[in-house]
Amino acid sequence: MKLNLKRPLAFFDLEATGINIGVDRIVEISVIKLHPDGSEEVKTWRVNPEMPIPIESSLIHGIYDEHIKDELTFKDLAPLIAEFMDNSDLAGFNSNKFDIPMLMEEFLRVGVLFDLDNRHFVDVQNIFHQMEQRTLKAAYQFYCQKDIINAHSAEADTRATMEVLLAQLERYENQEWEDKKGNRSIPVVNHVEGLHKFTNLNRPVDFAGRMAFNENGEEVFNFGKHKGKRVEDVFNMEPSYYSWMMQGDFPLYTKRKLEEIYKRWNDKRQAERQQKASQPRPENAAKKDITTPNIQKELFQKTDPPKTYSKPYENKPFKKKEEPAAPVNEDMLKLLADKFKKGL
Repeated sequence: MKLNLKRPLAFFDLEATGINIGVDRIVEISVIKLHPDGSEEVKTWRVNPEMPIPIESSLIHGIYDEHIKDELTFKDLAPLIAEFMDNSDLAGFNSNKFDIPMLMEEFLRVGVLFDLDNRHFVDVQNIFHQMEQRTLKAAYQFYCQKDIINAHSAEADTRATMEVLLAQLERYENQEWEDKKGNRSIPVVNHVEGLHKFTNLNRPVDFAGRMAFNENGEEVFNFGKHKGKRVEDVFNMEPSYYSWMMQGDFPLYTKRKLEEIYKRWNDKRQAERQQKASQPRPENAAKKDITTPNIQKELFQKTDPPKTYSKPYENKPFKKKEEPAAPVNEDMLKLLADKFKKGL
């Protein structure tokens, strides 16, 4: 089917260092500009974000630091992108919540005018969600072909949920699924461990999603200025962040999990300090204990060797050589006379 267009419609998608619009940066932008006559133009730019790409993001879109280190920055590319998308309406998937705000943030950051006034925005995801509602009622109708009687009563909704799961197990039995990395598997299986894994793909630590597990099973922050960083690394460089979160308006379970991580980190730090304290200090280690035989031997070897004699004198008594007395003279007599006069 051909789209009925009055002016070009620019479908576009962004890959970025993350999903925090105020902090993260674009690493790739691709635009398909569909013209009213049905012709199209396609342009794709790789962008140097001037910041490291977190490994969690690279694993999703496949773009690593080495791929974009020699590319132009957004500041360099902004005039070209703005010109190519000029006089076009915009379309994307989740574009109203992410792609358009992220693109505008980049344009504003580098001071390039990109006016959104008088444009139309088509978010394909919104059509999908609104036409295929993601509610229990819609799921019950889709999988079980039944309407919920007494909808929104706890028991009716609970029973409908149970029946939906049973219907899903039948519908998706042996059905293959592909994840964002291209890995294929059969995820909807008839055991709870497998279903748990499939329904927790984001691997949250605290359910609210403020923290998640990375590929190595380590807790990382999933929001704010430390998004993508290991929680323990943040404690090392900014210990006050823990207090800020504990005093902030975060769910109690989030605080509980954060407290567990902090205690583990603090115990590890205390153990390292005790280990360092138990080790001899460099200045003490330099001092030698001269009471040990080896040290005594070493010191003795460093002194001058004893003198040797041609005859063994050690067993003979030492005798002082006698010298003849000096003869008495007038000076001596005068000294004696003066001495005796003082004594009187």
